[in-house]
Amino acid sequence: MSSDSLMTVIFILVALAAGLIAGFFVRHFQAQRETRTRQSEGQRILEQAQAKAREIELSSRDEALRLRGEAESELSRRRSELGKEEERLGQRRADVDRRLDQLEKRDQTLSKRQSALDKRSNEVEEQVHQIVVELERVSGMTREEAKAGLLEQVERDARNDMVRVIHQIEEEARQEGDRRAREIIADAIQRVASDHVAEISVSVVPLPSDEMKGRIIGRNGRNIRAFEKAAGVDVIVDDTPEAVTISCFDSVRREVARRSMERLVLDGRIHPAHIEKIVADTRDDVEQVIAEEGERAAFDAGVPGLRPEITKKLGRLKFRTSYGQNQLAHAVETAQLSAVIASELKADLAACKMGGLLHDIGKAMDHEVEGTHAMLGAEFCRRHGVPEKVVNIIASHHHEVEQGSVEAVIVESADAISGARPGARRESLEDYIKRIRALEDVANSFQGVSESYALQAGREIRVIVKPEDIDDLEATQLAREVAKKIEEGMNYPGQIKVTVIRETRSVDYAR
Repeated sequence: MSSDSLMTVIFILVALAAGLIAGFFVRHFQAQRETRTRQSEGQRILEQAQAKAREIELSSRDEALRLRGEAESELSRRRSELGKEEERLGQRRADVDRRLDQLEKRDQTLSKRQSALDKRSNEVEEQVHQIVVELERVSGMTREEAKAGLLEQVERDARNDMVRVIHQIEEEARQEGDRRAREIIADAIQRVASDHVAEISVSVVPLPSDEMKGRIIGRNGRNIRAFEKAAGVDVIVDDTPEAVTISCFDSVRREVARRSMERLVLDGRIHPAHIEKIVADTRDDVEQVIAEEGERAAFDAGVPGLRPEITKKLGRLKFRTSYGQNQLAHAVETAQLSAVIASELKADLAACKMGGLLHDIGKAMDHEVEGTHAMLGAEFCRRHGVPEKVVNIIASHHHEVEQGSVEAVIVESADAISGARPGARRESLEDYIKRIRALEDVANSFQGVSESYALQAGREIRVIVKPEDIDDLEATQLAREVAKKIEEGMNYPGQIKVTVIRETRSVDYAR
């Protein structure tokens, strides 16, 4: 390395050392200056705080002196008020003592008067006793005998008045109720009109010719046996020309068999394998029809939102009838009648519609499980989310459980109207005669009944009683008991009027 380069390095190092020393002294000087500045600032703040503390102390002393003065003045005022209150209490105590003395004097006076009144009362009681003894002697009756006779007379008069008032009230209520009921029912029937079909337990399938009967029966009867086994029905091949009869208690199976038989007749291929296929296909078609009919019924009745299980079960009523009335049409009609009556009475319209539509849904399953159709239908609807109010309507429409709402009464009435209106239902002559005879037997089972007659096709029963055994009040009670026994022990469409007749006839002869 050359001497110039070495000198340059040495110079640079010296300059760096001088800069470092100068920087150290500059920073040291700045630190000392900041320290002195902070000390002066702290001293100033401390002096301000001490001055503020002295001011606060002086103001606190002044405030304490002021509060002490106010407290002393308030204490003086309270002492003055207490002195005045003690004076008033002393005056009141004196008034109370004076009044107590007056009350004691009054008590003494009242005691003397009470003694005089007791003495007078004893004298009066003695005179009354003497009068009663004299009355018993004159009348020849004791007090108990006279009281019993009077009570008997009053009871007799009261019973006669009660019977008269009861008859008057019942007649007025009956007239007003009949008038209003006729208006509502007539309006409901006029606004709701539905067709009805004849009741059948068999289905007749027409044939193109009598030769088809042999093909239906098959060799050694194998075709007809295969058909009966697949469809679950009885096929009757008799002398009826160009027709076969299908019989089954289950209306859905009977409908499946009828349609299957018609398809087999049209197709012409009748053998066991084809029969099973046709019956299975037809069963699927009928199930689809059942679902569609249930949905259509819900739409016609104005009851949306029913679950598919309910509409499918409801659609099975399409193929069931009762006394010639189609059950699905009856359910829709009952829902519509219930809606009309509910709108007139300001009741729950939705509950009445749903209850009317579903009230007989148990008839779609009463041949499958044990139980009445009302209870079966109520339990089925409860399992599938139907409101409890509607479940009670279904269960109580034949009074198997207690009706829990006015809507239950409305649906029961609509059910009776739909079944009892002219032309809605019919029954066989044998069933009609049995019902009329049972109605008269119920009336004749009561004591005091001389004879009874069923009138108006069993819609009225007239009961003639013995006047010496039944009085007017008991006649009214008898009418209610007969009606109750008919409700409990008989099945009948609509309602039955019970009329009890009591009359006394006096007969004499002029000779």
